[in-house]
Amino acid sequence: MPATSTWLAFALVAIGMALTPGPNMMYLISRSLCQGPAAGLVSLGGVAMGFVFYMMCAAFGITALLFAVPLAYDTLRFGGAIYLLWLAWQALKPGGRSPFEVRPLERDGNPRLFLMGLLTSVLNPKIAMIYLALLPQFVHPEHGSVLTQSLVLGSTQIVASVAVNACVALSAGSISRFLGQRPAWMRIQRWLMGGVLGALALRMATEARR
Repeated sequence: MPATSTWLAFALVAIGMALTPGPNMMYLISRSLCQGPAAGLVSLGGVAMGFVFYMMCAAFGITALLFAVPLAYDTLRFGGAIYLLWLAWQALKPGGRSPFEVRPLERDGNPRLFLMGLLTSVLNPKIAMIYLALLPQFVHPEHGSVLTQSLVLGSTQIVASVAVNACVALSAGSISRFLGQRPAWMRIQRWLMGGVLGALALRMATEARR
């Protein structure tokens, strides 16, 4: 089991990452706004299954392989930083859009909603970055089974992300209306999001490899 201090530190990071808009959150918001909160929650089920996929990959050795090959790890690290910078630019550029602005989507049935949520999660570089670059920083062999620690930390990330995104999916309409009636708040939200994403990208790019 991870030490309590390590678990709490990772939980805070997981919550912070979950609150940072990315492809998963943007898709869930758009789906909830266009088709209702229930559709957003079905999509969230697929997103959560994508988290489980990455957790199992991290727990059963793909992380160890990446860390054994410095070039592979650095490629993932810098790729993640570039991706976060791209998200920051999308928020900050002139005419940039907030994730709470409505994006037209066709109505889909539950199986397709689940599948699209799963694909959005599996193809999300931010989630790959969390499990293959960030999570191993909190695993310490001297505290016991690496597998157990990976599963505990991964489960923590899943719970944090599902909780945050469920709240977002259920309240997307109210938040969108609130921001839509207050353009200044929309601009503040965009700049705050862009600043957080830029800071995360800088930290990732300058982080020393363990």
